[in-house]
Amino acid sequence: MPRLDSKAILQGRRSRYSMTLILGTTVSVVCLLGMLAYLWLLALAGGAAAGIDGATGFVVAVGAAVVPVTILVPLILMLDRIEPEPGQVLFFAFVWGAGVAVVVSLVLNTWGQVNVAVPLFGQDLGDYLTTSLVAPVVEESAKGVVLLILLWRRRQELDSYTDGVIYAGMVATGFAFTENILYFLSAFFDGTLVATFAIRGLVAPFGHPLYTAMIGIGVAYAATRTGALRMAAPFVGWVAAVALHGMWNGSTFFGWYGLGAAYLVLFVVLVGILVIARNDRRSQIGAISRYLPPYISTGLVTPADITMLSSMPGRRRARDWAGRNAGRRGRAAMKEYQLAATELALLHRKLDTGVPREDWKVRRDSFLALMHVARDAFLGRAPQPVAPAWTERPHDSGFLRRADFAHVIAQARAQQDYVPRHGQQGTPRQGPR
Repeated sequence: MPRLDSKAILQGRRSRYSMTLILGTTVSVVCLLGMLAYLWLLALAGGAAAGIDGATGFVVAVGAAVVPVTILVPLILMLDRIEPEPGQVLFFAFVWGAGVAVVVSLVLNTWGQVNVAVPLFGQDLGDYLTTSLVAPVVEESAKGVVLLILLWRRRQELDSYTDGVIYAGMVATGFAFTENILYFLSAFFDGTLVATFAIRGLVAPFGHPLYTAMIGIGVAYAATRTGALRMAAPFVGWVAAVALHGMWNGSTFFGWYGLGAAYLVLFVVLVGILVIARNDRRSQIGAISRYLPPYISTGLVTPADITMLSSMPGRRRARDWAGRNAGRRGRAAMKEYQLAATELALLHRKLDTGVPREDWKVRRDSFLALMHVARDAFLGRAPQPVAPAWTERPHDSGFLRRADFAHVIAQARAQQDYVPRHGQQGTPRQGPR
């Protein structure tokens, strides 16, 4: 019996597997493992030269590099809890930054410093130009490529500027993770590990995510808008990312005053990104309130559902209720329902902005089918389940008739082995309730 693939529906694909995603993740993981092996050998060699246990230095450096990641990743994901991004795509972005982007940057930065900057300008000026000019261009380009891949192959995931910031933040956090291991390892042998960790891990851990967020915003603009400007938006974002990165790197040569001025600029950028995230959340709630009421008469959405979907506390209470009413399966189904309803609203918003999507009716019907089977799952199998207000049957709103989507519901009922994407096995439904 075929299953209703909720993950594929929410990600807009016929299958939950994507060759681009699989290939990109595989290459990125291989590059990351290669970098870790290189750093391990570097640690052993450095330890032997300094008469210190290099293996211990490697473990300490990795542990110290993990700390900023455990802080940054939850903060990044908190930006968009209404429509969270797929875990495997976020992982792809992270390992691309930690693997591919670091390998490319290490090779090109070293080549540019040794073969161009130092021979032309001397050691001191060459090092400064490499740090403040070459490295920002190379590193932001290496990180930005994955965002262009997402724009090309996973455009449906980019519904707002916040989505672009999230993916940019993940690739940049991955990059900073591997880069920090290198810095912490060097500091371990120099005896400056505490100071280096304080600066890179605690004082300024947001640097790379803030730089690359500019590219993410440009890519998100290209994914959600029409017109000639959308073609230039990723490039404009890249220029802004390089400028911020170069400003920070260059400021280190001017002492604490330079760092203070650069830190102030980055703080302003951080505030701006938080404002963008707040506005995006309001826009998403507005889309739910605007585009879901026409579906009330189908019975798949109620006025109370719309109220519940418009706030994080409401969504959390709904999942808690579903868990009490139908167990873990019900809680997972409620989460699927919330995601599908939100994606349905955002699909209509994209259409209204003029973003073309030839398969929008197929996408709409898939969301409705998922909402139907998820609703059956979280309501439970009791003859008359005790339900909160949002499960009450609505009056006909006059927008649409349930019969308009009879084929969608029939298709959903035919695929009886509903399995929420979080892995809980569903119970086959036999016939209408």
